[in-house]
Amino acid sequence: MNKLQGIDKPVHIAVAGHTNTGKTSLLRTLTRDARFGEVSDRPGTTRHVEAARLLVNGRVLVELYDTPGIEEPIELLALLEQQALVSGSREDGPQRIQRFLASAPAREQFEQEAKVLRQMLKSDAAFYVIDSRDPVLAKHRDELEILRLCGVPLLPLLNFVADASAREAAWREALAGLGLHAIVRFDIVAPTEDGERLLYSKLAGLLDSHADVLTALIENHAEEARLRQQAAAQQIAELLLGVAACRQRVSTLDPQALALGAQALNDDVVKREQACVERLLSLYRFYPDDIETAALPLIDGRWQQDPFDPVMLQYLGMRVGGGAAAGAAAGAGIDLIAGGLTLGAATLLGALLGGGLQTLRHYGSNLMAMMTGEKNLRVDDNILRVLAARQCGLILALERRGHAAQQATSATTAVRPVLNDSELPAELRLARANPQWSGHNADLLGDERLQKAINTLSAELTQSMATLRI
Repeated sequence: MNKLQGIDKPVHIAVAGHTNTGKTSLLRTLTRDARFGEVSDRPGTTRHVEAARLLVNGRVLVELYDTPGIEEPIELLALLEQQALVSGSREDGPQRIQRFLASAPAREQFEQEAKVLRQMLKSDAAFYVIDSRDPVLAKHRDELEILRLCGVPLLPLLNFVADASAREAAWREALAGLGLHAIVRFDIVAPTEDGERLLYSKLAGLLDSHADVLTALIENHAEEARLRQQAAAQQIAELLLGVAACRQRVSTLDPQALALGAQALNDDVVKREQACVERLLSLYRFYPDDIETAALPLIDGRWQQDPFDPVMLQYLGMRVGGGAAAGAAAGAGIDLIAGGLTLGAATLLGALLGGGLQTLRHYGSNLMAMMTGEKNLRVDDNILRVLAARQCGLILALERRGHAAQQATSATTAVRPVLNDSELPAELRLARANPQWSGHNADLLGDERLQKAINTLSAELTQSMATLRI
């Protein structure tokens, strides 16, 4: 990247603010590290300065410093004013801070505040994190006055602005009264798609000498997001093509043999989806417990509901195909390729024994003849649609989740159909005719047709998800 050639040192940014406003959580979101530092409702959780680095092509462009909360700003500002009177000299802001740091109170009563101010003096700029739900109090004004004495650009960051109790207007008025007009709205729990870009763009406006570094970071984040979405769509395409190609051979239409075959196919699909879920979570740097365990729950990386669940089909307005046993099937989709019927994995035995075969007699002897001999079981088309919807929904949910979020995200709210409800994409229909595509990826690296199908289908999925993001 040519833009990086002229960059000789990173931008140092302190993250300051009152206790429990979301400073550590901000670093979790900006670094995409859900395990950075310690987040707690207890005041003063962060007791030391902790550093995090943002890299581009192996080079450190930004260093972020999480600082302790300022706990006694009113008393500290009073002390600074007293020290200024005693000295009798007309010192500038940084000199007054240096005088304080050399005094005994900085090692005793104001030890935590001293850690913040030392880091401020060593930084190029600072984010001042505000819980916009808090009322504007005298302690906040004093805190800002102290930080401004450090002489570094200060960018107030309004957190939790999406909350109904946010006092954004009051905070903007108070900040303007202190001469702070460059303000950014950034909800660390659910940041907007362009939240980081706006954050670094406003910071670049305050740090003209470092604008090239921040611009390079913005461009890199945009490219990373594009590549991440591309890789995620490819994972889903590989899942769908592999499942579409799956076949389970049964040598007889004995109910027990069919039930065992259907269950084996079901288990295979669940295992494949589980592997895809784990890869997507890793790609977006999340963990299984970051996803809500209610509607599309994950237990150790697995969906608690299997892809054949009738509730999920109903939620998406889908049902498995026609045929004599469709009613009994309720949701589980197993096609008998030769017969063209759909039989439920969980209800297959009941469909055949509990009147299923008797019902089939109404469709004539020709249909019954199809139900003799060796057959192949495969997954119903609508199950493929469910798998696509669930995985794309998971991606959309992860993209809307900040790494600082403490509550699990529900993937269900983002689940929407992404495949045409009348006909499967040509790539999946092609997979039906190529059962060898159900094998492991390592065994199929040389299959150019498969790779082409993956690329084409992933591009279609990317386009579908782009539409859902609007």
